[in-house]
Amino acid sequence: MLGDGIAARIGEQHPQISVDLDGDGTCIAHARHRAVDFLLQAGTVHGVPVSQRATDVTQLVVSELVTNAGKYAPGPARLDLRIHGGVIEVSVWDSDPVLPVARAADAGRIGQHGLEIVMAVSQGFEAERVESGKRITARIALADDAGGP
Repeated sequence: MLGDGIAARIGEQHPQISVDLDGDGTCIAHARHRAVDFLLQAGTVHGVPVSQRATDVTQLVVSELVTNAGKYAPGPARLDLRIHGGVIEVSVWDSDPVLPVARAADAGRIGQHGLEIVMAVSQGFEAERVESGKRITARIALADDAGGP
């Protein structure tokens, strides 16, 4: 479930929002809804063009990253969304300092494909240790690109 620490800072240059998550099972759906609301507001209030594909991919990435935060670092987490330079940056902080590692392709493996999915649908991806855990960031293009992946 979402914590009370929701801080929305929608500015003209770089719309952004931070959402504190308490790590329970309902926070994944709430985080996805916040991401959709953020993109809708960026489009309607601030005129930022956001494709339906970008909205769908953002929901998927938010779901995967928040799920992993809850699975590997039970407890509080934070979702940060920021629009900059034609992309939305989706960052999830959690308290576990261990960085995720993409696993080798294995058609027989059931589950544990979330990181590979995020990396495949994102235009950029990074994982970094921070003082009190780690931050995973994925960048998703806001406009459709017929010639792109």
